[in-house]
Amino acid sequence: MWCRGFLQQTVRSISTSRQAGVLFDVDGVLLRGGSLIPAARRAFRKLLDRNNNFLFPVVFVTNAGSCQRHHKAQQLSHLLEVQIAPEQVVLSHSPLQMLKAFHDKCVLVSGQGPVTDIAKTLGFQKVVSVEQLREHHPLLDMVDHNRRPKLPSSPLQTLPKIEAIILFGEPIRWETNLQLLIDVLLTNGSPGCAYNPQVPAQLPVLACNIDLMWMAEAPSPRFGHGMFLVCLESVYRKMTGRELQYQALLGKPSLLTYQYAEQLLRLQNYNRKLTTIYAIGDNLMTDIYGANLYNRYLGQQNAAMATTTKLVAQGTGSQMTMAVPEEELVSAAAQCRSILVCTGVYNPRSPLPSDRSEAVTESVFHGHRDLKLELDLVEPNHVVEDVEAAVDILLQQESSVTSDL
Repeated sequence: MWCRGFLQQTVRSISTSRQAGVLFDVDGVLLRGGSLIPAARRAFRKLLDRNNNFLFPVVFVTNAGSCQRHHKAQQLSHLLEVQIAPEQVVLSHSPLQMLKAFHDKCVLVSGQGPVTDIAKTLGFQKVVSVEQLREHHPLLDMVDHNRRPKLPSSPLQTLPKIEAIILFGEPIRWETNLQLLIDVLLTNGSPGCAYNPQVPAQLPVLACNIDLMWMAEAPSPRFGHGMFLVCLESVYRKMTGRELQYQALLGKPSLLTYQYAEQLLRLQNYNRKLTTIYAIGDNLMTDIYGANLYNRYLGQQNAAMATTTKLVAQGTGSQMTMAVPEEELVSAAAQCRSILVCTGVYNPRSPLPSDRSEAVTESVFHGHRDLKLELDLVEPNHVVEDVEAAVDILLQQESSVTSDL
């Protein structure tokens, strides 16, 4: 594990009176699947000094969440040929470690990869996976006839009552996860029982990564976790007549994710104020929406932070709140600038949303149900060909400001 001093030594400021920070999306900006986009290596050569230290604080903010962040740091270090510390990586689930009110509850985790280990690393003490739930209740998963489990020869140890659900990312077997998640929701955490149509209150649901689509090696975007959430919401509404409610939506464009990322930038900057944050991404509905939402938040809240912080502030349909210790969220940047690249989800042949007609609004908005489309939130400050051009812009802007100081 890299220490704070080592992180700070890797960053050298262009100017002592003005400091920028850079947030990089990963898929579609630096990588396509497991392959590096050629412009990424050229871009990072421009961000390093002769000693291979970053000119600015740099954090990688990705909605990926099926691994631990030290694994993502190792992958990026290898592909970019520069040392990346785990503390420079924000995965979609990283801010969960700040939501300590849930850490002592029994949580059901859905996703793929080492989700149980990830949850425990984030601070959750009692964790149950969908696969564990399936093993303890073998009659629940009945869609795949060839996979119908046999009854155990002896009863398994009873699982504790589930008190909250964490959706880390898209699972492998959607039908199993959809069925068991609905079972848990409609039995108030006791899926071995019959559905209770009069459940007094819905269990808390924390969802990480609401990307509808993401860009891999295929010529067109692939379904993301947001698509799974659409299915879950639709099934829940069909079964109950009510809308599924979220206690928190995490990952971009969540406000809490950007607050958390800014704290990591400040850590690299000896906890000094950052003047401008540049957020580079390929997805209008997550990267650009989130950066512009955070810019709006900075403009409104820079003077004073409230102890109760909206996880997805203005520009959303829901009014979810979560108490977060004030000392953990100390935003100081003056602005967040959004830069859209054309190497990922965004198709440069598709016009940016500008027409306020209902038809255009319906066709361009791929954001989550609880996000409200506001055209100024999906309008990037810059549109460029690739991440190298994005780095050129931020270097040019920072150099011109520095020369004026």
